[in-house]
Amino acid sequence: MTPYDAMLAPFVEFAFMRRALVGAVALSLGAAPIGVFLMLRRMSLTGDAMAHAILPGAAVGFLVAGLSLPAMTLGGLVAGVSVALLTGLVARTTLLKEDAALAAFYLLSLALGVTLVSLKGSNVDLLHVLFGSVLALDDQALTLLAGVSTVTLVALALIYRPLVLECVDPGFLASVSRSGGLAHFVFLGLVVLNLVAGFQALGTLLAVGVMMLPAATARFWAASLGGLFAVAIGTAVAASIAGLLLSYHLGTPTGPTVILAAGVFYLASLVFGRHGGALSRLAPPRRHRAA
Repeated sequence: MTPYDAMLAPFVEFAFMRRALVGAVALSLGAAPIGVFLMLRRMSLTGDAMAHAILPGAAVGFLVAGLSLPAMTLGGLVAGVSVALLTGLVARTTLLKEDAALAAFYLLSLALGVTLVSLKGSNVDLLHVLFGSVLALDDQALTLLAGVSTVTLVALALIYRPLVLECVDPGFLASVSRSGGLAHFVFLGLVVLNLVAGFQALGTLLAVGVMMLPAATARFWAASLGGLFAVAIGTAVAASIAGLLLSYHLGTPTGPTVILAAGVFYLASLVFGRHGGALSRLAPPRRHRAA
């Protein structure tokens, strides 16, 4: 097999592969920066919980209109925002901490969503909702993914300063500005929006993977915030391309293969990463090395 047959031919010869590539790249551009901020704000597991929280809404949309993109998107968005608001309400009005409240809602959401889909759909429908269908993206889905990525990048640019300050020193931000609370809720809205968009391509159980694994990988290669964004986006795009090609040649499920490719980049970075990788930590300090 020539390099052309292995890497270029699938995208040149098949329109569904080109659509999948465009969708995956659009998702990477929006989701990877969100993942970086989740990691810096120590909210990595929040993304995973919110990915499950959108499932009941998507399931209700499925029950009402079948595999309809607008219905399932709207349902997932409403469910995700509702869980975020309920979590904050419980944390502020009871003794339960926010992480515990979010974990409870995420478990309830996952169970309720699977049950609702099972009431009307088949096992194939359930697999579609849980794991997505990146090779079946149509013009409507691509428009949604591109629109969400555009909104995400513009919104992040607008709330960039308070988000960064809240990561570094939330007490200082609270003392000099009241924008922290607004930025936090806008950011949570962007998390939900990107998870709903990712759900169309990778399903609810895998959407958070393209958000968090590239961000975690970037932490081992970049020290600046701009570097983290660049490496995270690059890793997400590279994992998408590798996953699509491996899925095409090996016949494996596309969504899980994309996430596995991102996982390989992460595991390699654990060992070889310049900033905190295993080998760099085992190496002697620079001042002790021989000239």
